[in-house]
Amino acid sequence: MRDSHLSRRSRAAVATATAALLVPLGVLAGCDSGDPSGNGGSSADQRPSPRPTPPWDRSPESIAAVGDSITRGFDACTVLADCPEVSWATGTDKEVRSVAWRLLGGTAAAGRSWNHAKSGARIADLPEQMTQAVAQKPELVTVMVGANDACRDSVSHMTSVADFRTYFETSLKKLRSELPKSQVYVSSVPDLKRLWSEGRGNALGKQIWKLGICQSMLGDADAMDTAAVTRRDSVQERVVAYNKVLKDVCAKDARCRYDGGAVFDYRFSGEQLSHWDWFHPSKNGQERLAEIAYRNITAKEPPE
Repeated sequence: MRDSHLSRRSRAAVATATAALLVPLGVLAGCDSGDPSGNGGSSADQRPSPRPTPPWDRSPESIAAVGDSITRGFDACTVLADCPEVSWATGTDKEVRSVAWRLLGGTAAAGRSWNHAKSGARIADLPEQMTQAVAQKPELVTVMVGANDACRDSVSHMTSVADFRTYFETSLKKLRSELPKSQVYVSSVPDLKRLWSEGRGNALGKQIWKLGICQSMLGDADAMDTAAVTRRDSVQERVVAYNKVLKDVCAKDARCRYDGGAVFDYRFSGEQLSHWDWFHPSKNGQERLAEIAYRNITAKEPPE
């Protein structure tokens, strides 16, 4: 019995000593497997941290605008004519108080803002407009384009979503190749169906529409048959798709800010529509657009 007791004590002592040796070896093995560099911590901790997003300048000192008839103030002052002085982006009108007016300070805006938008322009025209804008080296470029890509003689002629994406990407790449630090503010395409719904109650407006304004949406304005409803829905779906492209492409550029669909969501009423064509923004409508853009440009965080 004594020998048996000593044997058990001996075996216990050996086991205890072995365990004591294995514990630090296990710890060392664990360190080696988790951190091949031997510096402690996991390998993930050794990866370089992502580059910080450049801060958004909420008070740029020069502005260039590109886009279509809305940015040219078309039909806001006189029938079927541009009126850039009331443009939401770069206008000099004291009542509209454009983005340039609010950011740069009244009359000082004239020498530090440029309007390269063109009535009737589509996304295919944007790369050339961006080239013109780059020449002034603006700190901020505003973009509002896409309505004319959906406003065609028929839905079959609308710009494809793929082409819309390509031209917009090309335009941003052009800007970035020349002005890597300039910022871009991108407005959503307005809700064309909402504009049709609001304007079709005006007899004069509908007569102007017959001259060829946005026939894919405004043609046969009072028709409510299946074909007419389907046609308008197709235009609406295309505008929604364009806005998704603007959002997605802009999100890949650290110095680009999309309006979060604010213009698309804005419910233009009769007061905000031109009293000549009841489709383009009136002077009051241009003021509302300026308010939306200024609020988003000067916000600490981009709209969602």
